[in-house]
Amino acid sequence: MARPISGDLQHLANVAREAAWEAGNYLKPYAGRAGKLRTKSAPTDLVTKIDRATEELIASVVRRSFPDHAFLGEEQTQEADASAETRWLVDPIDGTTNFVHGLPWFAVSIAVERRSELVVGVVYDPLREEMFQAVRGGGAVLNGRPIRVSRTKRLAEALLNTGFPHTFRQHPKPLLRRFEAFQSITHAVRRMGSTALSLAGIAAGRIDGFWEEGTHPWDIAAGLLLVREAGGRATDWAGHPATVWNKRPLVSNGRLHAQMVAILKRTG
Repeated sequence: MARPISGDLQHLANVAREAAWEAGNYLKPYAGRAGKLRTKSAPTDLVTKIDRATEELIASVVRRSFPDHAFLGEEQTQEADASAETRWLVDPIDGTTNFVHGLPWFAVSIAVERRSELVVGVVYDPLREEMFQAVRGGGAVLNGRPIRVSRTKRLAEALLNTGFPHTFRQHPKPLLRRFEAFQSITHAVRRMGSTALSLAGIAAGRIDGFWEEGTHPWDIAAGLLLVREAGGRATDWAGHPATVWNKRPLVSNGRLHAQMVAILKRTG
């Protein structure tokens, strides 16, 4: 059962929610017409001026209340101070490729770490106006209503999700081998292009499991807490407890976890 949320954690959660909401409202008019693109490290890794402006907006909202907190964002406002007591991990647009092409599947992802432990996670889908939020020990909610992971027990009845890293073109075979292994024994495997929404979907019971390779802390931080507070499980591919620094997260409703670990071990 969820415990009462302390006042300081509730304040953190309120600011995270406010920042996500303001960022989402800023993004809405630009979806599908984000303007001139440039690439980051690979041709498929898109970034826009909107990413950077959205991250700056989130940082400004956070710093109005917490000027001394550290901030680790995907774009330019990176302060990777792992020794800070409280740190915000932010992906201003999780699903940038979808965003710039006008595909309505992207989100704002904001998490808060305290002494390296996740305590707040928010994932906001501005087009559907769905605000997923979790506070450590307080459960997970969607637009204020409690959510739980699915009760699916067999992979044969499961809907999974995954993502491909930006290095896919250079090393496609291992990724496709794992995709085929899961696709051949489940209802389906989707590749939707937003890690944050995939993990929020697991927390809400819409998706049963997820694996990916090559993630960053801001990709998964909020989603990890959402899933844990909704009764799910998050590890690396070997079954060890996940941290935000894991490059190979495996997240599920818990009931499918051992089956997914076995397949990932077998397929390398």
